[in-house]
Amino acid sequence: MNSRPKIRVLVVDDSAVVRRTITGLLNQEPDIEVLAAAVDPYDARDKILELRPDVITLDLEMPRMDGITFLEHLMCKHPMPVIVLSSLTQKGSRAALAALERGAVEVLAKPKVAFELGETGRILADTVRMAASARVSARSLPSRQGRTQTGAAYSQLSWNPEQVGFIGASTGGTEAIRLVLEQLPANIPPLCLVQHMPAFISTTFVQRLDQCCAMEVREARNGDRLRPGLALVAPGDWHMALCEDRHGFFIRLRQSPKIWYQRPSVDVLFRSAASLSRGQFTAAVLTGMGRDGAEGLRELRQKGAVTFAQDEATSVVYGMPKMALECGGTDRALPLHGIAPAMLDSFVAQLSKPTLR
Repeated sequence: MNSRPKIRVLVVDDSAVVRRTITGLLNQEPDIEVLAAAVDPYDARDKILELRPDVITLDLEMPRMDGITFLEHLMCKHPMPVIVLSSLTQKGSRAALAALERGAVEVLAKPKVAFELGETGRILADTVRMAASARVSARSLPSRQGRTQTGAAYSQLSWNPEQVGFIGASTGGTEAIRLVLEQLPANIPPLCLVQHMPAFISTTFVQRLDQCCAMEVREARNGDRLRPGLALVAPGDWHMALCEDRHGFFIRLRQSPKIWYQRPSVDVLFRSAASLSRGQFTAAVLTGMGRDGAEGLRELRQKGAVTFAQDEATSVVYGMPKMALECGGTDRALPLHGIAPAMLDSFVAQLSKPTLR
């Protein structure tokens, strides 16, 4: 008999149908219990104080107070894991990304039709389990002051055309990636990034990164050529692979089956790079649930890449970095603020090394 306490959930949504649906899906799980449902943020506030749930599911479009405002107050006064359920609209994508910036641990798309409920239930239950162990703290909002100007010392360097940096992340990664990229200069070797997130958010996420980072950041397109000063992010629901020809490196996108339940997958990107005949690579696995990226990082390291993982203390969810360390993908666990300096040090050190691996 399992003696571990159940994960206690509060459902917050103004739709009675949605409240019943989520409650029914979660109460099917033996380790999860929905304590109550709230119809708006004021009702939720009272139930949080009374019931002290472990995890909250939150709708963003509600009467009396919108979900974003509620989340700001909650993360300031009673930080706790929040899973946002969002609509598949342009407005919904902006609100969902704003929720992640304000401390939500994950965003899930609301199912559009009844046959999606089975898959939604599995994903929602797994996300609740992940959220229950997430590190959550009050967080300040990111600045919106435009592109940062950083790394003046690197502005005159001429990078080797075979240098590429890679970053993979999942839960907690939207803010982690932003904080890493904001520390990097405009003159940087090309970067390839994979962040697990719903497809309807990814374009908005990349646009926000481009606004606040010194280098150019955009969603990858099929056939994109890598060049210094450009960071390419895998688009939602597409695997991104690195390929080579006599002119250099370029991107291939494909919708092959999910890896570790994810598309895009960090392992797809990392393994594609490890299979190439040349390159000077630097790669990092950041916060996230699961083990995506661990094996790919190990293969990159075996081919001579410099590799890092985010440490446990600064990870929202210490899953992917832990797996990367345990499988031999890296032996260097760094705090989040140390990832960008370590990548820069690696890039500079590579300038004095031969390019062939």
